[in-house]
Amino acid sequence: MRRGWWSSTAAGWDNAQVPNVTTENLRDDLSAHVRRAGYYPDLVDDVLDVALADEPVVAHLVQAETTFDDAVRRHLTVLALTPTRFVAAHVDDHEGDAAHPSSAAATTEAVPLTEVRSVALTHVVDEPAQHGRGDSASELTLAIGWGAVSRIDLEPAQCPDPQCEADHGLTGQLTPDDVVVRVSGAAEGRDAVRRAVAFARALSAATAPGSSSGSSSGSAAGGRTGR
Repeated sequence: MRRGWWSSTAAGWDNAQVPNVTTENLRDDLSAHVRRAGYYPDLVDDVLDVALADEPVVAHLVQAETTFDDAVRRHLTVLALTPTRFVAAHVDDHEGDAAHPSSAAATTEAVPLTEVRSVALTHVVDEPAQHGRGDSASELTLAIGWGAVSRIDLEPAQCPDPQCEADHGLTGQLTPDDVVVRVSGAAEGRDAVRRAVAFARALSAATAPGSSSGSSSGSAAGGRTGR
């Protein structure tokens, strides 16, 4: 059967499709874009095979990034949508030394679509007064939560009395932090932002209460694209 693609590369999310799940399986193109990322493709494909368990892939994205701290480290994140599950894979490597060989850790998680609790988007828009309907954001943060990991942001609790010196403890916000993907229009192009929105739309449609994941994913592809 024919397989299409939805992906991101290290330079940006340069190709994407959200086909109707009843007619297309994107597994082969997912593998092709994993290989394009060039980050242990055989290892990544192996762990994806186990997690996907032969289910067809409705949509996917592949994001490679490099971070710099005490050493140069590479990371790869793969997100895939199947008719019944959301699959996340993350791979990073560790440089070896004289005492320890180099290594890579690959982690996958397969989440039933009924268990996905939130698909959160933060849109950053430049010059909002000039924003037209359908225009893309300049930056987008996509957070997908299913309850495995949460983040607590704490700050001192405030008192309405400006003269009060008592300790009122801490207040905070608990937010899902299972998977967070950020894309910048300035660094990766506005098309990358639009594709991130499209992926979020497909996942949101697939996880909507009472919806069919197949028909929802197909309708997401037919939505209006931004300018």
